[in-house]
Amino acid sequence: MTGVAVRAEVDAAVARLVEWLETGSVPDGLLAADCFADLSLPHWRRQFGSGAATIAARRELHPYAGTVRVERVDRTAAGFVIAFEERWRDGGQDWYCREQIAADVGPAGEISELRVYCTGDWDEALQALHTAEVRLLRP
Repeated sequence: MTGVAVRAEVDAAVARLVEWLETGSVPDGLLAADCFADLSLPHWRRQFGSGAATIAARRELHPYAGTVRVERVDRTAAGFVIAFEERWRDGGQDWYCREQIAADVGPAGEISELRVYCTGDWDEALQALHTAEVRLLRP
């Protein structure tokens, strides 16, 4: 692929990933059938060996629609790295987490590998404690 085609494929893969994270609906061409995903949480780590298993894990572990605020996307030789925050409502509370995903994108534009790093889910009490104790230099 040319540099232009790679950029277009990566941009499309990023857009599909954000759509999935916000809606829970899986866009066509999101994950390769043999996509490998490695998820690191604050106190746990899990891996999934297919696109279907990755989608099922997301539905199990984080089935909530919400909003994604993309902080940064960096293209790499194999795909991209995206940093973002997610916000959603569940159980009468507003929740928050920050994540970073490194993704490899195959020639068809599907994500073939995901390496996900998540802060864990912060409920309203943890968010309030953080706001009271920490002054961030940048939002």
